[in-house]
Amino acid sequence: MKYLLFITLAALGLQPLSAQTAAGSTSTNKPAIQLKEVDYADGTMPCQGYIAYDPAIKTPRPAILILPEWWGVNEYPRQRAVMLAKLGYVAMVVDLYGRGKVVNTPGDATEASGNFYKDPSIARSRVNAALARLKTFPGVDPKNIGLIGYCFGGAMALDLARMGEDFRGTVSFHAGLTGVDAIKGKVKSKILVCQGGSDKFVTAAEIKAFRKNLDTTGVSYIFKTYDDAQHAFTNPAATETGKKFNLPIAYNEKADKESWEEMKKFFADVFAERKPGKEKAGGSKDPKATGK
Repeated sequence: MKYLLFITLAALGLQPLSAQTAAGSTSTNKPAIQLKEVDYADGTMPCQGYIAYDPAIKTPRPAILILPEWWGVNEYPRQRAVMLAKLGYVAMVVDLYGRGKVVNTPGDATEASGNFYKDPSIARSRVNAALARLKTFPGVDPKNIGLIGYCFGGAMALDLARMGEDFRGTVSFHAGLTGVDAIKGKVKSKILVCQGGSDKFVTAAEIKAFRKNLDTTGVSYIFKTYDDAQHAFTNPAATETGKKFNLPIAYNEKADKESWEEMKKFFADVFAERKPGKEKAGGSKDPKATGK
């Protein structure tokens, strides 16, 4: 059964939603952002995603799919969906694993995500199923849809962009950069990559190979590096999780805020109407925006 979830986001600097406002009763304030569980399927695999939206916006608006970290559809991607809804988008958390699966240890996460790295078509199928569901949601402009991903989800998002999936823009946060290669003329989505300068899961050689592939195939992208930011730098729970499992991950508030602002500018750009000939393919248009 579908139901509405309303969550407190004080940790991310957002105003908590009171029970009265969430219910849409007698409050004279702007209606609260709503987070709705949605059921859909990828073939025979049942999936449980979440859609966040502002019910006060009645006109069609862009939408963004969110691919979670390797933990699955836990609270963190739902928080990000609400943050995107506060910007005026409809945002949907994609259930990559299916059945709303959430894992709690690195071992279980490695096992759950392993097949996706071996066969990127699994992620493509899961995302396309979610995309079809998102396009049926009231208020979504089906021609203006973006994709973002975190860590494992970021790696999958980059794979999908390089495979030619037709999103207006794709954003990765602290993602793995190996995977499928882009093919010249096939990539449709513009790309923003937000990486930590101290990410021990991504090597300098991997970064070089990733950028060389995008450069030589004429892909329009921006690569941002945030000094001293480790893997998972956008997740406020990362530091504690890193200590618990002895992983080189940590939250970095500065990098989190800066990368979010970069994403906001990126989507404002790609969703805007643009004159023919204004865009140029091949690397970042602003040398200062390339980071390291």
